[in-house]
Amino acid sequence: MAEEGEIEADAELVARLPPAADDGGTDGEDPAARAFALHPKVRRVTAWLRDELSAAASRAQRPGMARRLRLDMKGFRHIGRPGLGLPSLEEFAAEAGLDGLSESEQLAAYQEHYGDAIKRESKRAAMMRRQLEAIDWLEEKYVQPVLAGDACRAWLAEPLAARLKAAGVGTLADLVDRINGLGTGWSRGITAIGAGKARVVEAFLKTHAESLGRTIGGHVAVPRRQRYAHDLARVVPRGTTEAALVPLDKLVMPAELDGRDGRYRLPQGRCLISAHNDYEAVLSWLRTKPGLSPEQVLRLRERRKDVATMPGPLDWLNYLSNTQRAYRKEAERFLLWALLARRKPLSSMDTDDCLAYWDFLAAPPADWSAPRSRERWSPLWRPFEGPLNPRAQSYAISVLANLYSYLNVKNYLAGNPWQGIHVPRRAKPDLDVGRSLTEDQWAFVCGCLDRLPPSSINQRLQVALPLLYATGLRLSEVVAVTTDDLEWVSLARLGTSEREEGWWLTVLGKGNKLRRVPVPDASIVALGRYLEARGFSADPVASRGVALLGHATDQVERAPWAKRDTAGAEAGLAAATLYRQIKRFFQACAVEFAPLDPRGAGRLSSASTHWMRHSHISHALAAGTPLEAVKQNAGHASLNTTTRYVTTEDARRMAAMKRFFQGKA
Repeated sequence: MAEEGEIEADAELVARLPPAADDGGTDGEDPAARAFALHPKVRRVTAWLRDELSAAASRAQRPGMARRLRLDMKGFRHIGRPGLGLPSLEEFAAEAGLDGLSESEQLAAYQEHYGDAIKRESKRAAMMRRQLEAIDWLEEKYVQPVLAGDACRAWLAEPLAARLKAAGVGTLADLVDRINGLGTGWSRGITAIGAGKARVVEAFLKTHAESLGRTIGGHVAVPRRQRYAHDLARVVPRGTTEAALVPLDKLVMPAELDGRDGRYRLPQGRCLISAHNDYEAVLSWLRTKPGLSPEQVLRLRERRKDVATMPGPLDWLNYLSNTQRAYRKEAERFLLWALLARRKPLSSMDTDDCLAYWDFLAAPPADWSAPRSRERWSPLWRPFEGPLNPRAQSYAISVLANLYSYLNVKNYLAGNPWQGIHVPRRAKPDLDVGRSLTEDQWAFVCGCLDRLPPSSINQRLQVALPLLYATGLRLSEVVAVTTDDLEWVSLARLGTSEREEGWWLTVLGKGNKLRRVPVPDASIVALGRYLEARGFSADPVASRGVALLGHATDQVERAPWAKRDTAGAEAGLAAATLYRQIKRFFQACAVEFAPLDPRGAGRLSSASTHWMRHSHISHALAAGTPLEAVKQNAGHASLNTTTRYVTTEDARRMAAMKRFFQGKA
């Protein structure tokens, strides 16, 4: 926005312009006025003034006035110039020889001769009068504070505001939330808004932070991996749902909806938990689910740079197991919906409310949804990613039924509103065993692995992928194991003098269950080379407490401009980091595989870490590995789950039918 001093400078520039040379224009035309009308910089200032006044009218909810002020003033530039005015009635009568006629006859002749010019001048004068009246009316309205609810177009240039609107940013509050939620790269993906324009917008918002009531956090300028957990926790303060959709750990429930007087509450004296409201009851239920060990929590605190010296009472919500996070998500969604959509506490929900929520899961409003990448600390976080498919709806209902069952057993509630609600059979979850690589595809992937250029992260990938394939570990399991979990075991074979020796890996798996998995010697050899590259002994037994998959060690050499990772060489890798690396690798393999097998390349580009687990199980069963052995390696609770991967008989049946189809049976 131009400053007042700049406008005065432009006016001074106009005053100092030399008289324009006569180029056949109207005699007697004021050179300064002509220069004012034609000089490019003056036209820009005039256009800026017109846009500012129009924007002010829009903020005042006066669209008609805004349109009026947008009209270009160039059509009025001839008004008031010497030599362009109409003659008086007396002058016209004398010139036309109408002195002997009456005044009414002279006026009729005057209007007949100058009718079109009179109409034009009258319209111009009327429009100028209305514009001046609008400017007078805006004199007090124009000086307004910049507010969070103002539309972006009220303060930013129209093209910029239009691009922001197309990206879902309608108000200045939305803009501040986007910047705080995405950091310095907030403008990526928005057409024609580069780093320069982004910094200008940020400067404008910082200047008006007081009137906005919102500010751009200091974390925005800090790279994601260098941010501290306590800094991110302050981005969105704790607040009630009246303010915004917030995660469970940021929610402050209004007293009238917190369930202390819920319709189906039992007397507090009979309750077996110390919860006095629905929020505390949900947390009590969540804590009963299998959680992380103290060692895992400590590891997470170090990885997330949580340096808070005095953890709060809700600090444990930041360190949940996969099971607890999944249960929290469903309870969080239902709690927010109950408060915002039904205006009822959880302890007052009935079966009709539950059926309405089931419908809600199939089509949540757009403002309840956001991409998965919007983290919980971000103001852009939302409880949903979009509509839930029948399988996800089924899971949500089963979790909520479990919640209410717990509250019934603990004498917190008198009934379970989810009881009797049956999920259609088609909505029951089914295991997708097709997400696996064929043996040929795996062989191709191994070839691509061998050809990777030498680097720390590539060496890590050359260890991780074969290890995932050989053991069938889950992503969360492989990033958590350390050298302490590896053990060399010598076992006697029953009825013989021979012994079976090899490496075993102890894994803390799903449901907090321990299992032991055999590891091939080739994986141990590759791991030894990787440990040496990180500065440890190649013998896993001698390198105690070292994560099998660690951070890059050649970051400074390969990227000297980047800030060195502060994690120690023995520290473990974040699951998301390994997931992204493997995902990118599979996509690169798919590009190379496309000329050989376009359809197979499409499947390969969709592969992820969990495909390796499916591939391990499918290939092991196809090779004749006993079903019970595969079940134990995979950590399946039931043989029924493992047998779903048995595809060898189907393959033989398909081959036989193809011979029949071709007439060769």
